[in-house]
Amino acid sequence: MEFPADHATMDVDVLHATELYIKFQEVRMKQEALEVLKNRRAIRKFKADQITKEELSAVLEAGTFAPTGAGTQGVQIVAVQTPAYLERVKALNARILGRPGMDPYYGAPTVVLVFETEKCYTRMLDGAAVCTNMVNAAYAAGLGSCWIHRCKEMFETPEGKELLKEWGLPENLSGVSSLALGYADCPQPQAAPRREGYVLIV
Repeated sequence: MEFPADHATMDVDVLHATELYIKFQEVRMKQEALEVLKNRRAIRKFKADQITKEELSAVLEAGTFAPTGAGTQGVQIVAVQTPAYLERVKALNARILGRPGMDPYYGAPTVVLVFETEKCYTRMLDGAAVCTNMVNAAYAAGLGSCWIHRCKEMFETPEGKELLKEWGLPENLSGVSSLALGYADCPQPQAAPRREGYVLIV
């Protein structure tokens, strides 16, 4: 193999190729991020197998990087995996729903609860942003998730406040929402067509 006599020219070519590769990788990563946002869907049937610690950590970390009003980070995330606590959380949500005996979390082996603390500056919005980050991160990590309501009502009950106490958390935390999290046990749902007039540019 022959090399250019001018090594400086070769160095410039290598540098240029490296810059092009980095730009290509950045574009690819941005495209992957958009793919996650467009193709994440709610999963309503989960395998019993527990997710790995690494997968859970990736989802929870994504939640901590969600935007919060005035940068207060006034949100508390609780991941529930202990079977006894899972049973109590699921039963409490089902009771609030008015359907005792059912599993509102569709058999998910992990439930993630999102609360607002007294530090929260933009209530409801901060917790919703955290949840949004986590459901998108779950899809990116190959997991299924489903946003589940009634968290606020759950932790206004004596049973909910008792759970907070057992977890060493203040009883005045306000529930925002919860997530079912695990491996999907169903085909990936397809997105419905986007409705006409969804976006207006003026």
